[in-house]
Amino acid sequence: MTSSGEQCFSGGIDSIIQWWNIPSSNVDPYDTYDSSVLAGSLLGHTDAVWGLAYSGIKNRLLSCSADGTVKLWNPVEKEPCISTFNTNNEHGIPTSVDFNGCDPAHMVVSFNNGDVAIYDLETSQTALVLKGQGDSTVPCLNHINKVVSHPTLPVTVTAHEDRHIKFFDNKSGKVIHAMVAHLDAVTSLAVDPNGIYLISGSHDCSLRLWNLDSKTCVQEITAHRKKSEEAIYDVTFHPSKAYIASAGADALARVYV
Repeated sequence: MTSSGEQCFSGGIDSIIQWWNIPSSNVDPYDTYDSSVLAGSLLGHTDAVWGLAYSGIKNRLLSCSADGTVKLWNPVEKEPCISTFNTNNEHGIPTSVDFNGCDPAHMVVSFNNGDVAIYDLETSQTALVLKGQGDSTVPCLNHINKVVSHPTLPVTVTAHEDRHIKFFDNKSGKVIHAMVAHLDAVTSLAVDPNGIYLISGSHDCSLRLWNLDSKTCVQEITAHRKKSEEAIYDVTFHPSKAYIASAGADALARVYV
């Protein structure tokens, strides 16, 4: 979503990023399709788009793709792609991307091998690599499903296939804390806008709310059903209200107060 909430972006397995105008809440969802809802298409990836992140500071969009690249976009430009990162797959295949919360001139990108790279968006250079591989000898278990940046502290948080959540110090590159957070793969993470709580979703069907200071679970919600061994795909906080939302393999989106 854009900061204003008036537009959003979606990435598909067709490699295209679509840019949408959010229709008015008065519109009947069963009305005929209004073509003006589609504001534009961003072309440049050659394989599925796995992750998107938007920053309202300069109205920039980040995307990561199965083609191995991460791209920075200015959607309103005629040539929207500003720069491309990881062009030679030097860090692996990117799985998730986020702007650095306390330094928007940097981004964090997670990779399928368990590493996280911090990039300088001005120079397109790697500023730091956070080594996050676990003890697993099975490479797929090192896979990171989601990376998020703390909004005010130099901290990066990652969700892992091996049920772990890890916290990194962006200055030293070291792991501050690692914990087995769920009974199955941790698929999704979100930090609340004030940086006090973290929410995680997992294929164990639960959402867990964590106090970021103490790294303790303060609430667990089980509201999705498993389908084909998968459960929760994404979680998020409302940007200003006390709401949490989740989306699951059971085809449901849920909002919690």
